[in-house]
Amino acid sequence: MSDPLAAANDAAEDKNLDNAGDVVKEQADQDLSAGAAPNLAQLTKKKVAIKVGMVGDSQIGKTSLMVKYVEGSFNEDYVQTLGVNFMQKTIQLTATDITFTIWDLGGQKEYLHMLPLVCNDAVALLFMFDLSRKSTLTSIKNWYKQARTLNKTAPPFLIGTKYDQFSQMKAEEQEEITTQARRFAKAMKAPLIFCSASHSINVHKIFKIVLAKAFDLKCNVDKIERIGDPIIEY
Repeated sequence: MSDPLAAANDAAEDKNLDNAGDVVKEQADQDLSAGAAPNLAQLTKKKVAIKVGMVGDSQIGKTSLMVKYVEGSFNEDYVQTLGVNFMQKTIQLTATDITFTIWDLGGQKEYLHMLPLVCNDAVALLFMFDLSRKSTLTSIKNWYKQARTLNKTAPPFLIGTKYDQFSQMKAEEQEEITTQARRFAKAMKAPLIFCSASHSINVHKIFKIVLAKAFDLKCNVDKIERIGDPIIEY
């Protein structure tokens, strides 16, 4: 079998990080409204903010994914998020500057009272777990329940992190985790994406799919469905 890490590495996209032309088929004649699901209409040159919330247990790689997408860097020595972090990244879609405002909630229980800061007004919610720690996937049930009490409209996304470690696990473990993740994603009616911030796998594709879903546009990101590979299902 070919090396899935090498095959999935999206580092080649780095030169085009700010070009959303390959994200969606250019359908741009609808209005952009922040907050509720954006609606592209009567576009002139506009600036629009899209809030994306990231939730999940501690030490699963939320901050690493955010920093990798925004700054293109990875550091194994990130300190645990204390409370809430957020970063911004602006891309261009046709005649509009779209700014992703990405909110990252620390996974410790003492920060649950700050969950509204992350979820309220979000256009997409990323429910994240560590592919190498099954317990963090099980926790998604609780994260989903609590987040949905605050935001019932934002499309959910189920994101498995640390695919580089997952790829080294036994085939039967990979199958078990993938099967359970698919079951959760189906119940949530959410896309399922496996990624690795350290190896630049599917990092940018996550936000391409978020963008397409947020604007209800056709997405041309290739799907990957074989167990053991970095899954992209939406």
